[in-house]
Amino acid sequence: MESRPDKNLVRRGRRARYAQSVRGQASRPRLAVYRSLNHIYVQAIDDASGATLVSASSVDKEVRKTLANGGNAAAARIVGEMIAERLKEKGIEQVVFDRGGYPYHGRVKALADAAREKGLKF
Repeated sequence: MESRPDKNLVRRGRRARYAQSVRGQASRPRLAVYRSLNHIYVQAIDDASGATLVSASSVDKEVRKTLANGGNAAAARIVGEMIAERLKEKGIEQVVFDRGGYPYHGRVKALADAAREKGLKF
């Protein structure tokens, strides 16, 4: 029986290829998404300095109060809205979206759509 490659190993390869073309600056940071089974995390990164400007996730207290499960599209929408609001407070309206090797559908798409609805430009 032939063994299948590890799903996360394949995703990390996709992410590495994708990361070559996606770079963030202070004026237009990279919006990096990480999706686990139970939660979703996003952070705005200035790749020039290697600093995280803002972050949001489904483990934040505000999200945990409103939702029972952090690993669904509803949680992703709330996290997308939160990151957009936090970036706007810092005066940032444009970002480069880094889906982290994940397919652009489901939770990743819900997060991106919610951030766009709050005025973030990709």
